[in-house]
Amino acid sequence: MSDKMIQIPFKKLIHWVLEEYQKSQTIFGVPEAKFYRKSNDQHIRLFGEALDTPVGPAAGPHTQLAQNIIASYLSGSRFFELKSVQIMDELEIPKPCILAEDECYNTEWSTELSITAAFDEYVKAWFVLHVLQKELFKQNDRRFMFNMSVGYDLKGIQSPKVDQFIEGLKDASKTSIFQECQAVLLEEIELFKTMDRSFVEQISPNICSSITLSTMHGCPPAEIEAIIKYLISEKKLHTFVKMNPTLLGYEYVRNTFDKMGYRYIELKEESFTHDLQFVDGVAMLKRLIVFALEKQKDFGVKMSNTLPVKIGKSELPGEEMYMSGRALYPLTINLAYKLASEFEGDLKISYSGGADAFNIERIFAAGIRPITVATTLLKPGAYQRFKQLADLLEPLLDNQESSKIDLEKLKVLAESAFDDANHLKERRDVINRKTELKLPITSCFIAPCAVGCPIEQDIPEYIRLVGEKRYEEAYDVIVSKNPLPFITGTICTHNCMTKCTRLDYDESVHIRGQKLIAAQKGYEGYMKTVSAQKPKSSAKVAVIGAGPSGLAAAYFLAKVGMEVTVFDKREKAGGTVEYVIPKFRISREAINKDIELIKRMGVKFEFGIDPNFSVADYKAKGFQYVYLAIGAGKTNTLDIKGDTGRVMGAIPFLEAFNTNRDALNLGRSVAVVGGGNSAMDAARAALRVKGVEKVYIIYRRTKDYMPADKEELHYAVEDGVIFKELLSPVSLTEGVLKCQTMELGQPDTSGRRSPVAKAGAFEELPVDTVLAAIGELIDYDLLKNNGIEVGDKGKINVNETTLETSVENVFIGGDALVGPWTVVGAIKHGTQVAKAILEKEQFEFKQEYSSRISFNNEKQLLEIAEKKGVMKPVRDDEQEPSRCLECNKVCNICAEVCPNRANLMIPVNGQGFTSMNQIVHVDGMCNECGNCATFCPYSSEPYKVKLTLFWSEEEFMNSSNSGFLLLGDGTKAEFKLRLDGKIIIAKFDEMGKPSVPMESSIASIVWTVYKQHQYLF
Repeated sequence: MSDKMIQIPFKKLIHWVLEEYQKSQTIFGVPEAKFYRKSNDQHIRLFGEALDTPVGPAAGPHTQLAQNIIASYLSGSRFFELKSVQIMDELEIPKPCILAEDECYNTEWSTELSITAAFDEYVKAWFVLHVLQKELFKQNDRRFMFNMSVGYDLKGIQSPKVDQFIEGLKDASKTSIFQECQAVLLEEIELFKTMDRSFVEQISPNICSSITLSTMHGCPPAEIEAIIKYLISEKKLHTFVKMNPTLLGYEYVRNTFDKMGYRYIELKEESFTHDLQFVDGVAMLKRLIVFALEKQKDFGVKMSNTLPVKIGKSELPGEEMYMSGRALYPLTINLAYKLASEFEGDLKISYSGGADAFNIERIFAAGIRPITVATTLLKPGAYQRFKQLADLLEPLLDNQESSKIDLEKLKVLAESAFDDANHLKERRDVINRKTELKLPITSCFIAPCAVGCPIEQDIPEYIRLVGEKRYEEAYDVIVSKNPLPFITGTICTHNCMTKCTRLDYDESVHIRGQKLIAAQKGYEGYMKTVSAQKPKSSAKVAVIGAGPSGLAAAYFLAKVGMEVTVFDKREKAGGTVEYVIPKFRISREAINKDIELIKRMGVKFEFGIDPNFSVADYKAKGFQYVYLAIGAGKTNTLDIKGDTGRVMGAIPFLEAFNTNRDALNLGRSVAVVGGGNSAMDAARAALRVKGVEKVYIIYRRTKDYMPADKEELHYAVEDGVIFKELLSPVSLTEGVLKCQTMELGQPDTSGRRSPVAKAGAFEELPVDTVLAAIGELIDYDLLKNNGIEVGDKGKINVNETTLETSVENVFIGGDALVGPWTVVGAIKHGTQVAKAILEKEQFEFKQEYSSRISFNNEKQLLEIAEKKGVMKPVRDDEQEPSRCLECNKVCNICAEVCPNRANLMIPVNGQGFTSMNQIVHVDGMCNECGNCATFCPYSSEPYKVKLTLFWSEEEFMNSSNSGFLLLGDGTKAEFKLRLDGKIIIAKFDEMGKPSVPMESSIASIVWTVYKQHQYLF
């Protein structure tokens, strides 16, 4: 495939817009529900003209093609900063060129089109927006504005082709593309309902009266000033100049990133020394303000340009990339305040740099306008995010042209930026939401949260049921795969939330909390419907270990009708959850409710058994199957010198704490070594022991690398735990813990930077007791004594699917197999074992929830559509279901995030489809920017995998994508197709049946596009 975009002729563009809207009430994928329709006549004024709203796309991927500008306009944009042009207009930009996982990086620095082609796109967009304004919104007067952007030096800007571009946008009347667009509209005037000839003829050729100068990093101050004077005096344009965040200085930027969690961003100090310096910049701006006033033109600054950073991990091709997005916001808003203060507020500021739904109202209220965005549009929801931005600003519009910055408001905004959770790195502490699944060519909608869950819970389904207050049904959905909803609803490590699409909006849906609500409110009603199954098999199962894994296996076995007995060395069921997890984290009442559900299924329990059991004894007692769910029974020893009698394992400590905390004597100061959840539990518990005044957590890396859940870290901090980073304990002698000071070296295989000892550097802490939270060990001796084979490096030999050991009908799972793990991981193993045993007994293993649970699909789809593109952070548990995007029902992320609209959502009726619509990729509209690959939940690139529509033989032959090309003049349904690497010719009859064999789903897509979407060819 080619990364060269093919421009859509104006006539085709018009037909595309009208026909797509008629067929699906969308235009370039933007649904009518997301069209921005003003509720009043309020506006602002800019350069003497009226603007419906001051928001729009920044110069970048969203203003490169006409269709991009159209999509922006429909959803709420009214100020368009056109993508920059410069004298070098035959660029070869390595691809992919955009990476917007969190903060955004790009390697573009101007349009990928030639200057002439870019000009054509802008003129075509200008005309289409007039059509939409009249046809859809019934507006006669233009309330939108185009702003051209150029770079990078005076000689290039004065060159004939750049000058022709500037003059053409000032007055396009004599250009061939303007005349063509006008002629096409007049020729097709019968297609329109409200637009007539007089409206078309009065469309102004004066497309731009303003310009934004995009200077290269390192451009000399004198050069910048000369360009601006040229644009104001010679070109007679209102002018903004982009100001780089490098004006703040290297130390300021480095410290800001470090403080906000972006330590990994690699800066180049020379980028700061070679760029315009702040003092010089202020002096230049003062001279230019006077100059512009004399020339009766508006002049101001554009905040801000992107920030150059190093490419250190092959994120994108090349050596340098440019950063934008939420990480840039604290820099940009503080630079805006710093500059505005120099002019006592008398400075016009156009803003871009992390603006989004969380801050746009405050930015505007400070007197800054217009406000453009880019990174937020590259995320799921994409162009549809404009509607929320426009809606938020609508009540603030004052029909005025901003004349002065409100310094007090801007100061508050600047100072609060460093603590604003929306811009701290930890708000999105998981970067990669991708699953390991490969993207299918059709029917690809999945809920990544469910795929990311080890037991594949039906998460969107039960969240919707909770939202509809159908709690008993939600509980039914949960326990179809998870017999411990109270436990997992309280302490689950929630892998699901690390895959949630909401992370690319604001923050993950609080899935775990919704599960707990379902458990709390659905338990009583559900339990009235549950009774033990009558035995359906003579085979009996012994489950040794009453922790989460053993309980899960017993539940699923008994649910089908097998006789199961759970044995445990302790006096109660629950394992680590009951005996180790502190009560301040989970109540024993919650644990007991989960166990009561399992008992209700008919599972028997026997407690106080000999921990040194023999599998042979259980088989002798008539148990055909044995599941070893015994946990990791040995405490890992901390290698420390000195008073080792004051060193205790965190797990034994927590057991003692839960049994009788008053019997513990830890002294006044306690150190917990480790950084996982057990370390947090031990530290918080230690603070609750009588006599303890200080608790330290000692960790050899920094807090950023701690494996504990962020919320557990937060709770530990709240409780008063003192974190001591980059320390490794060496000895404990006479109440003094000596620690080796560490520093971070190169990343290891896990991606974490390895701790390296600093020669001769130590730190001493007053410590009476050390608690080692460095993991538990598997009791291999016990396993070997029972004939279970253990391979090299302690790997227990099991069937990976069934978890059956080398001893027939003896299974092992949970911590006993893999070492310390998670509750939900243990449930997964218990489920695997139950399935394996049931298959041996020739029983069907089912995890389906009740067939009586149904959903109103039409209502559901409408509600999902409303949620798209809307930022909505967590408020309370009641609102959480409204934040779930229900990706299993509607995904379309690859279509949403494509700036060029190259991934199309096509409703298809055919055999074997599980999705409402199918994705068709249009090769000619794709520039291989890579953005759809970033956000697709699969480990694949949609632009390479999805069925591709080709517009020419050359495109088809230059690609390896599976796809189709319409042959001839299109009057016959004859196609060249490439499927699974093979090229075939297929004719379709009037019923849509192909002349050669192919998958029915592929045939249905091709036929649907041909019959119902002719405008695509």
